[in-house]
Amino acid sequence: MIRMMINLAINLATAAIGLLLAAWLIPGVTVQVGGFILAVVIYTVAAALFGPFVFNMARKYASALLGGIGLVSTLLALWVATLVPGGLTIAGFTAWAATVLLVWLITSLGGWFLVWWVFKRKAAARAAE
Repeated sequence: MIRMMINLAINLATAAIGLLLAAWLIPGVTVQVGGFILAVVIYTVAAALFGPFVFNMARKYASALLGGIGLVSTLLALWVATLVPGGLTIAGFTAWAATVLLVWLITSLGGWFLVWWVFKRKAAARAAE
């Protein structure tokens, strides 16, 4: 249960960082303060739900797409997050493409790094006891 809560916190944190960086670096991406937290939560939940779905669909119908599962899941999760008014807005093909790549990169690499860092600290604390 604790591991699941840590992973949830890491997913929320990396999604927030990714969306903030996208809004800061990519023209056409805006995040409104009032709906930011809701956009992050919706993105995180949608990404968690779309990941296994996209994997199963790609495995069954388009095995060549298996390497792009994270990108497709990120695209779908961003699309769902933009449906809620007052949070995240992405305008234009270039903005969509850059946002998908940036958010996917931040959530993937950030998630791997933070999980490694948290559990390394936990293992060091156990070893010190």
